[in-house]
Amino acid sequence: MTLAFGVTLLGLGFAGAFVAGLLGAGGAFVMIPLLLYVPPLLEVGQLDVKAVAGVTMAQVLVAASAGMLAHGRHGAVNADLVWAGGASMAGGSLVGALASKYASERGLLLVFAAMVTVAAALVFVGTGRDAARRDEAPLAFSRVRVGAVAGGVGLAAGLVGAGGGFLLVPLLLVVVDIPIRVTIGSSLAITALAAIAGFAGKLLTGQIPLAPTLAVIAGAIPGAQLGAAVSHRLPPLWLRVALFTFVALTAIRVWADLLSH
Repeated sequence: MTLAFGVTLLGLGFAGAFVAGLLGAGGAFVMIPLLLYVPPLLEVGQLDVKAVAGVTMAQVLVAASAGMLAHGRHGAVNADLVWAGGASMAGGSLVGALASKYASERGLLLVFAAMVTVAAALVFVGTGRDAARRDEAPLAFSRVRVGAVAGGVGLAAGLVGAGGGFLLVPLLLVVVDIPIRVTIGSSLAITALAAIAGFAGKLLTGQIPLAPTLAVIAGAIPGAQLGAAVSHRLPPLWLRVALFTFVALTAIRVWADLLSH
């Protein structure tokens, strides 16, 4: 790996993790297209789809963990919600990560494109509930619904090397009816638990290239901390707008790539 390639990966790791801390996602919906398209555009190097999935899974683990700790300091991580969704999502992520070794690169991109499309469609559903709900009100939710949502997201996320937070956040908002600030903090914790299993699956099947992964992780740690700090300064609607913007742009770029080949 050249120095230019390493510095590029470092910067991309920072950018992806910043978005992770800001929006409560692992950052994969940003990292996957960044790693696929930016290095070749800058002519510094290139990673194939499966290598990108492996690097991204490692980045998601680090970024989600760092972001979770930062949001936890603001009381935005609900332990009951995390354990209800974390085990289910981790199991799905491990199965998906192991199965991804046998999937085609185009198939993995199709799964990812479908995930970001669904996420973009759900972001603004139920927006009015954030304004009506009092932040200090007791949080009640269905554990079965959380487990089903998290398990399904984990399976798809494990396939493509994502943490799945970009899809988990809108699903927790819409299907489980969790306030957005608690959703963002708790989804990072759920994503971190799932990413441990996904990372193990990718590692056991030899899908994580060491040098690119280390470069991306080095940028991810400060990026996630900064993103979390900014997140708590923004109103809920702005967070939804930012999530929609990032996810929609990602969906457009990936679908354009798929349809052009």
